[in-house]
Amino acid sequence: MKNIVTSIIQSLLLTLLTVSSLVTAQLKDDENPIILLSEDQSFHFELLVPLSEAIAGGADINPVLTAAKNVTAGDFDSWAEVFWELANQTKAQAEDPEISYDAINVRDTWFSTATYFRRADFYLHGNPDNPSINYFWEEQTAAFDKAMAALPVPGQRLQIPADNFTVEALWFPASNSSDVKRPTIILGNGYDGAQEDLYHTFVVPAHARGWNAITYEGPGQPKVRRDQGLGFIPDWERVVTPVVDYLLTNQSAVVDPTRMPLLGYSFGGYFAARAAAFEPRISAVLLNGGVWDAYEAFYDVLPEDAQTPLNSGNATAFNELLDSLIKNPETPTTIRWGAEQGIWSFKAKNAYDYFQLVKAYRVEEWIDRIRMPTWVADASSEGFYPNQSMRVAEALGDRATYHLFTGPSAYHCQTGSYQELNRVMHSWLNKMLG
Repeated sequence: MKNIVTSIIQSLLLTLLTVSSLVTAQLKDDENPIILLSEDQSFHFELLVPLSEAIAGGADINPVLTAAKNVTAGDFDSWAEVFWELANQTKAQAEDPEISYDAINVRDTWFSTATYFRRADFYLHGNPDNPSINYFWEEQTAAFDKAMAALPVPGQRLQIPADNFTVEALWFPASNSSDVKRPTIILGNGYDGAQEDLYHTFVVPAHARGWNAITYEGPGQPKVRRDQGLGFIPDWERVVTPVVDYLLTNQSAVVDPTRMPLLGYSFGGYFAARAAAFEPRISAVLLNGGVWDAYEAFYDVLPEDAQTPLNSGNATAFNELLDSLIKNPETPTTIRWGAEQGIWSFKAKNAYDYFQLVKAYRVEEWIDRIRMPTWVADASSEGFYPNQSMRVAEALGDRATYHLFTGPSAYHCQTGSYQELNRVMHSWLNKMLG
């Protein structure tokens, strides 16, 4: 039996490597609109994240490019070490009294420090007992809070009571004034991203347009997963409804309840759709992108040799296959990281349990309950949920506006093109809500 499993694993790995090589070659020749930052496609994409955040004060350009130069492609430990070193170098600058005399220096340097600590954490979740998972997050949280306190209008970290858990949130008012009701956007991330990243992606552009913003995290997302030990839940209205309650109660003087949209980013496209279906006080919903069926998307990445034991319910064989692939450094990074991150975020017992839990994350049964205007973003090079945004938009009919990003903005969630992303979505919000 062991020899059979070994043979299957070898066959599976060969298939994955062949597919990965073909996809990488195709992207290099035909689809990648920019210079590659790493020969590893996953590392390339994740290096784009801090570069994207740089335009809103979340990083500096050359330090990230230096990290790209120094990281060993596909090596998770190398990634963590390089960004940990960069984070500590930047932290030392933030603590230098000759720099910290100035609020702008404090803000920018601590925001960059926080970003680099978050990057250092990204590929670590294969070992949930790794102490760096909590250590890096404590460092990023402390750094981000120091930066947030130095903003012209300081942000506020919140704990909002929910149903048997606490929602972690960040409140970013657009002004110190308490006599103007402003449009207010509710922002949620997805499978792996932190709410702190959303500050640089969406809050800064929202403030420039006079909007308030609140970010949040629920079960399975970074701070709630760490501090409360909770994995993802499919009934996401349990997370968003307390946030809406907070806005309409605690911030009623500055929040316009008729202009209170909800945005879901990446896997957050599922979360936002689910919340919108059961929380009618939301004015509009933005899905970037649309997630029709998470299990289908994750299942389709698996070669047939792995699908077979999953379909037959052979948990032992499936776990052996996935565990061997995860441990093999030649397995494509997206598959190794995706499985490890999923097991951690869902707080699954193993890979088979993770795939069973994912089955609950599909929208078909309740999507008709979404009655508010809905913006559905798609990307021509979408790699995580291909073809699913269109299916979501079609199911919503005339309630949906479908937008396909192409060219330099064709990456998943428009990473690297945040200016265009915010131009398009705020244009739509202006048409829908004024």
